[in-house]
Amino acid sequence: MKHLLTAAAVATSLCAGWTTAALAEGATHHIAVHVNQNDPKVMNMALNNVQNLTRYYEAQGDTAVVEVVAYGPGLHMLIPGKSPVADRIATMSLENDKLSFSACGNTHRKMSEKAGKEVALLEEASIVPSGVVRLVELQEQGFSYVRP
Repeated sequence: MKHLLTAAAVATSLCAGWTTAALAEGATHHIAVHVNQNDPKVMNMALNNVQNLTRYYEAQGDTAVVEVVAYGPGLHMLIPGKSPVADRIATMSLENDKLSFSACGNTHRKMSEKAGKEVALLEEASIVPSGVVRLVELQEQGFSYVRP
């Protein structure tokens, strides 16, 4: 009986050590943020969400990997001269290398066709084939989904 108690105590100590080590290393959280409205309030709320969750996780010793996906009317968020949040995006991107912005290729192509020329995007933006598909892919990869 004494050996069983000793073995249990050792196992408990080891588990506690692993838990402490795991917490000390910090977790990585993956978040997809959805923007599909050409509304400055929604765009700012999305960026506020990104800043708040990033600050929260950093204060916990964790890391937040965030991808903002814009499509439909929300693509205006990533268009120079039309984006009411372009300066915030530039600043946030410089401050956070775990933050990325994805522009829907379908929406971009349709906007470019309508404009009769290639619509420029903010330098922080990368084109993905489809915004909706990108959100699905991110969720399938374990990203949490946020829609402001």
